[in-house]
Amino acid sequence: MKKIDIAIDNSQLVLDKGEQALKDVVTAIRNAMRAGTACTKGKGEVAGSNKKPWKQKGTGNARAGFRQSPVWRGGGVAHGPKPRSFVQKVNKKVAALAFARALSDKISAGDVIVVDEFKFEAPKTKLMAAFLKELGVDRSAIIVQKDVDDTTLLVTSNLPRIDYSTAQALDVYSLMAAKKVVCDKAGFDVLMARIAK
Repeated sequence: MKKIDIAIDNSQLVLDKGEQALKDVVTAIRNAMRAGTACTKGKGEVAGSNKKPWKQKGTGNARAGFRQSPVWRGGGVAHGPKPRSFVQKVNKKVAALAFARALSDKISAGDVIVVDEFKFEAPKTKLMAAFLKELGVDRSAIIVQKDVDDTTLLVTSNLPRIDYSTAQALDVYSLMAAKKVVCDKAGFDVLMARIAK
């Protein structure tokens, strides 16, 4: 395993557009992560009787029609949340533009590291940790390969702030969340092909 120097011309990158697309796609991905399971009961769903708590007049109390009123303790919740989906639709062209801009920004900032291949003698986390230290990766990073390799996945899984993805499955949010992108040559070619589309 060794680092490869890559020479990318600015004409191959997307740096002049896509900021709004990037914001929209990241927002959509984060919204899709929301559970949307918050649930409250309205006044029609709270257990209780339809009997008036007291008569309309003569008691000195404010008039009351039922015990499930939202103004009472133990009553229903007015306009409370109900289970719902926060998924937002994103057009394919917008998603592709956002990915191209995100990857272009990473490449232009020098945050993409390309190695010839990931090859480990044994599935030991300390081997990946030593390799990343050798590359100068001391913060969050995402490991990208063309195809899933079980050994690389195993040596990566126990490292904090280190994620793993295939080049085709890499999404905009994961790309933006990681400080560094470390990929093999085959994976990098797939990423560049995704930009070219």
